Amino acid sequence: MNHPAANDWPLIAGLQAWESRLANNLAGRGRLGVALYEFFRFGVKQAWACLFGGLMCALLLGTHWWYPKDALLARYDFLTLAALGIQALLLLLRMETWSEARVILMFHVVGTGMEIFKTAAGSWIYPEASVLRIGGVPLFTGFMYAAVGSYLARVWRLFDFRFRAHPPVAATVVLSVLIYVNFFAHHFIMDFRWVLFALTAVLFARTWVYFRIWRVYRHMPLLLGFVLVALFIWFAENIGTFANAWRYPNQSHAWQWVSIAKLGSWFLLMIISYVMVSVVNRPREIDVADLPQAVETGGGKAPSLIS
Repeated sequence: MNHPAANDWPLIAGLQAWESRLANNLAGRGRLGVALYEFFRFGVKQAWACLFGGLMCALLLGTHWWYPKDALLARYDFLTLAALGIQALLLLLRMETWSEARVILMFHVVGTGMEIFKTAAGSWIYPEASVLRIGGVPLFTGFMYAAVGSYLARVWRLFDFRFRAHPPVAATVVLSVLIYVNFFAHHFIMDFRWVLFALTAVLFARTWVYFRIWRVYRHMPLLLGFVLVALFIWFAENIGTFANAWRYPNQSHAWQWVSIAKLGSWFLLMIISYVMVSVVNRPREIDVADLPQAVETGGGKAPSLIS
């Protein structure tokens, strides 16, 4: 069992007593109370895991609506510096661990490399001027990929992931390399994404992820989890294009929803992201002792909300 986040971030330690009273009060009301508390707890944990990505989306929208057009510092450069500032502040306040920061750095490098190639190939553009860029890619874009890594690293810890029938990590690494190569190679040869979808389905068909919201583990097919997170990223991408952070060719004259076909690309990117995080965290098999038959409905001190 992982330790409460209050140990990593003392600023929330004072909330533990309040949260414990809320938990025990609702748990004392039976199954409905437990369900309400777990729903609340799930939402707070997800919000905590999305902290970096949520702040980045807020920055994109805020600067789109209110950033001065004649500012000496270009909007994209401001976004880059703001993202660096957020990263430093999260580490300073211990709202993010150094291990999570290392994962974010890996995502930044991998994402920026793909961005440089894709913009050169005309897949999408960054329409505004900036100084802090490599080729056609403003440096803040790497933080958009890093936000995915941040979410996965944090959600893994917050929900204390365990697995059943997880494929060997070596096999998942090979799959992620093939996916990454295909993101580049399909511009020159046939697109093998459908083969990659099939390989992913075969590899993870029997895999279940177990996650602890409160006192017991819940579970779902890991493939379903990939789809749900990819859908969430697709919605975030629509926020980014609406905020004119980048544009696809079909959005050159007016904004419109990103094609739902992009969901497949985000699903494949989700696999790469998951594998990178799993190499750091190493998936652990669920233990039978971690699977009590029923949710406790009262008594005892509740664990910390952000645990």
